[in-house]
Amino acid sequence: MDIATIIGWLLSMGAVLLLIDATDQMNLFFGTTTAIVSIVFVLGGTLAGTMGRYSMGHFLGSLRVVYKVFASNNQDSQGLIDEIVEMAGIARKQGVLELEKRKISDEFLSEGIRLLIDGSKPEVVKQTMVSNMKGIIDRNAASEKVWRSMGDTSPAFGMIGTVIGLVAMMANMDDPKAIGPAMAAALLTTLWGSVFANVLFLPIADKLKFRATDAKLNLLISIDGVMAIQGGQNPRVIQSVLAAYLDPTKTSRREERRDPNAGAA
Repeated sequence: MDIATIIGWLLSMGAVLLLIDATDQMNLFFGTTTAIVSIVFVLGGTLAGTMGRYSMGHFLGSLRVVYKVFASNNQDSQGLIDEIVEMAGIARKQGVLELEKRKISDEFLSEGIRLLIDGSKPEVVKQTMVSNMKGIIDRNAASEKVWRSMGDTSPAFGMIGTVIGLVAMMANMDDPKAIGPAMAAALLTTLWGSVFANVLFLPIADKLKFRATDAKLNLLISIDGVMAIQGGQNPRVIQSVLAAYLDPTKTSRREERRDPNAGAA
């Protein structure tokens, strides 16, 4: 589980609830019919407004990928490179067909190796993998756009709810004592529109974008790795070439954990 996401949500909602509690108006925000209607209006309007922008397949598919936000980031690029280098050594010594016995952790990489085992030509292998990569990237981008659209739509519906409340308030100006509570109720939708956008929808969109960037890196590593294996390159050369995709600071920290005496005088 991605602990940063959980902590971020808890702290964000905690800050909002703490400030609400400090006003001694918790019932106004959660315990009245108006408060509940405000929340339902913003959420329902956001979902409906976003649904109208996309196909049903894209919309429902984007809701299903939200599990990626909570899942731990197990896209270990260095581990993927190590696996490719190991397979390169096997293919060079025993032949590509020997890789058929091996269980490969990454599905995209496994599909590429399958193309090698089937005897596909290099240009076919690369074209197929690049096409599959573009499809994966497009699907990831579509999911992010849906959640970002919800982040844009939520404050808009919050403002719509506030305008409706203000119009209703203006129509009943005969009772001055009712203006204050009516104004407070009208502003509730603006509050929830902003909270849902900045605590829920936009963070999910940004997290999906972050995960998509990591996924694209692994896709590129897999393509270059498969092509290098097919070309019969030396595993040490493959290791060096693929390592260029990684952040040098992360690579150095990983090497230090492998060898505690590294860099010692």
